[in-house]
Amino acid sequence: MAGGAFVAQGGGRKYEGGVTCFVIITCLVAAMGGLIFGYDIGISGGVTSMDTFLKQFFPSVYRQEHEIRDDGNILFGRKMSMLFGGLVFLLGAIINGAAVNVAMLIIGRLLLGIGVGFANQSVPIYLSEMAPAQIRGALNIGFQMAITIGILAANLINYGTAQIKEGYGWRISLGLAAVPALMITVGSFFLPDTPNSILERGHPEESKRMLQKIRGTDNVEAEFQDLVDATEAAKKVEHPWKNILQPKYRPQLVICTMIPFFQQLTGINVIMFYAPVLFKTLGFGDDAALMSAVITGVVNLVSTLVSVHSADRFGRRILFLEGGVQMIISQILVGIMIAVNFGTQGVGELPKGSANLVLFFICAYVAAFAWSWGPLGWLVPSEICPLEIRSAGQAINVSVNMFFTFVIGQFFLSMLCHMKFGLFLFFAGFVVLMTIFVYFFLPETKNVPIEEMNRVWKAHWFWGKYIPDEAVIGGQTYTSA
Repeated sequence: MAGGAFVAQGGGRKYEGGVTCFVIITCLVAAMGGLIFGYDIGISGGVTSMDTFLKQFFPSVYRQEHEIRDDGNILFGRKMSMLFGGLVFLLGAIINGAAVNVAMLIIGRLLLGIGVGFANQSVPIYLSEMAPAQIRGALNIGFQMAITIGILAANLINYGTAQIKEGYGWRISLGLAAVPALMITVGSFFLPDTPNSILERGHPEESKRMLQKIRGTDNVEAEFQDLVDATEAAKKVEHPWKNILQPKYRPQLVICTMIPFFQQLTGINVIMFYAPVLFKTLGFGDDAALMSAVITGVVNLVSTLVSVHSADRFGRRILFLEGGVQMIISQILVGIMIAVNFGTQGVGELPKGSANLVLFFICAYVAAFAWSWGPLGWLVPSEICPLEIRSAGQAINVSVNMFFTFVIGQFFLSMLCHMKFGLFLFFAGFVVLMTIFVYFFLPETKNVPIEEMNRVWKAHWFWGKYIPDEAVIGGQTYTSA
């Protein structure tokens, strides 16, 4: 690998060049891919709490509810992946907005899922490859920021459309998913591809020019040589899915699997998917339930800004650990309050003061997630893999994330009915496990160039034995966190 760079105080080599307006604007446009994911998350729970939607598509659920109430990306580049994801999501939004039967809803939802999958696969990698190491965390977290904006927008729209007396509000909510889809689709047309992706497709001069443009300097020899070396290593790998199982990629495989698994087992999508339903179950009125979801959406958005400011300044580990402790405390307190007011039978009433406290602690939980596991769950897996397994690693990250999103979404309401307050203690237990996991097995990655991550793994007390000496750039290692 190219020499001549040095190990900085933050743990990473410094290349020539700085932060340019071009790379910031480019990353902000790319981060809009998170809007479709956030809107998709936020819109689902609100729509499924609307009586007019249930009455038209799921009348048995509607009747049951009222009876209960009466009773009590390498081949084509990251850019093309984002473009394709936006187009598919747009088509799904149109079909859902025009749905007249359950079959149309299912087809629309399948297309939305495909669109989200492509965006979630390509956007975090795109951001990590474009951003300079010193602000990679902040720019990559733009993806999570877009997710929170999408969730908040969906909550506000649900609150507004629920007031439409004619009963077509759900159709507006679903159809407006076309707006973020159009934004990422149009934005993708104007995005450049990353130097890594251009080089990988066999255009070295074009790749070097793009690197010079995004770094704002012609002197990019050291960084470009690292990209060339990484690309040459990647070309020797014919089967990245097979290679990622090799021992030398064990740290990346484990982290790209466990981080998204744990991210979903925080229980966050229980709140984001079903916030209106959850608050309604806890005794908030219909409008109050939707407004409470809006409040948690605002907290989610504002708290993500903390991570944008802190990820590159204080590091990933401290945010993971602090966020984990705060989530544990909040979930236990919510579980205790629900236990006191509803007992093991789930029958009771939540006094106004207690309801406000539950909302406060849920907001504290959402805030902790929003500056820790939310953004870092996407940032860390996208920045730790060498080029030859980067797409495979991110595909694992997205697949595990989506699978457990699906599992929890399918079983949450049943779990809430059977476990009641114990559900919050169940998720708190997983947060304890994941916080311990981060403490022992996740090294600090701030300020480390993306192509030099093997130094970090080599210096780690546990993962170091898996990394061969020849996989470390320049023979140097970083101090392990």
